Amino acid sequence: MAIDGYHFLDGASRRVMRAWEEREPTPDSVPWTPLSKPLSQVGVALVSSAGIALRSQPPFDQDGERVNPWWGDPSHRVIPREAATQDIRIHHLHIDPRPGESDLDSVLPLRRLDELVDAGVVGRSAPRHYSMMGYILDPTELLRDTAPTLAASMIQDEVDLALLVPV
Repeated sequence: MAIDGYHFLDGASRRVMRAWEEREPTPDSVPWTPLSKPLSQVGVALVSSAGIALRSQPPFDQDGERVNPWWGDPSHRVIPREAATQDIRIHHLHIDPRPGESDLDSVLPLRRLDELVDAGVVGRSAPRHYSMMGYILDPTELLRDTAPTLAASMIQDEVDLALLVPV
């Protein structure tokens, strides 16, 4: 039985989603690398797609997306391990920012990760975590520029595992 994943969308949204789906190239195989050490010795970084920025950082570019709905800001923001809810804003046209702006852990679970570190389940929390936009229909710049930058930062921070936090 076929499942219509767009069943509850209005006609225009359904057409946009189908067009987006047709634009996507066939994905390459996903590289999988098993952990080389126990989870209790692993350094972990979080990567959220919620468009989180510190109040001191520039917001994600929502105006560019308003002009061209096929475009999404491919940049990223560095969020320090110590960041708290009052330190951030969410700049994303496709999610309700209120839950994340009232509880950072709902979009970037830094305190939950700290609890896992304290319990000895995870080795350590990285000093830097990351946020980007979760609405990027053309991933070219994200893959070419942003992803290698994040990877280099994680290598510098001796991160063994990146947990993606989709929002």
